[in-house]
Amino acid sequence: MHSTASELERPAMRPAAATKPYALIVEDEPALVELIKYNLVKEGYEVTVATDGEEALLTIEERQPDIVLLDWMLPKLAGIEVARRLRSKASTRNLPIIMLTARAEETDRIRGLDVGADDYMTKPFSMSELTARIRAVMRRIRPALAEDVVVVGDISIDRAAHRVTRNQVEIHLGPTEFRLLDYFIQHPGRVFSREQLLDAVWGSDVYVETRTVDVHIGRLRKALSKAGGEDPIRTVRSAGYALNAG
Repeated sequence: MHSTASELERPAMRPAAATKPYALIVEDEPALVELIKYNLVKEGYEVTVATDGEEALLTIEERQPDIVLLDWMLPKLAGIEVARRLRSKASTRNLPIIMLTARAEETDRIRGLDVGADDYMTKPFSMSELTARIRAVMRRIRPALAEDVVVVGDISIDRAAHRVTRNQVEIHLGPTEFRLLDYFIQHPGRVFSREQLLDAVWGSDVYVETRTVDVHIGRLRKALSKAGGEDPIRTVRSAGYALNAG
């Protein structure tokens, strides 16, 4: 929960990681968790861990990851049931899932893929193969997270050069406005509440007033308007903000 502490009272902000893809590891073997986490962080991911199926569903409900690495044999709720429940909900129907399991039989692999996994890896596996599989799934399902240059409508964002253009006009953004735009571009058309934007752009352990989001949205709109065209950021009453997809 974000407090109503003033801007002056809040602790110094950590470096924001909004441009990082967010991965959830659902695995109950501590050594394997640490190995996967280490390699994903090295690849530039923000990582959260859940050690049982019920915790995984709660974690995803609180903040949806960009990819889930899901063990089949889990306490409380099996990974295959977690996958089934995620695929049954509209909000998580397209959430990328890679199943990690010791079950190597072809029938198990088919069952895992049939329930909705995007890929299936049997233990033991190499970390280089896992990261390659993750990149392949992300490129296919969430291309905006796998590319340095992404275009949505008349807006182009180049992460490597930290450059934004609209209608071929270069737009100068502050760091927070850049991260906000990048997050919107990862999910064009999707409505985010102020709390969701705070968690994604500022970080869930940073105390910031929700009105701060409105201030930075205003700055982002003002900067984007300099290139002409309609306001690409839509305000949804009582819900939040969205980037128009076209």
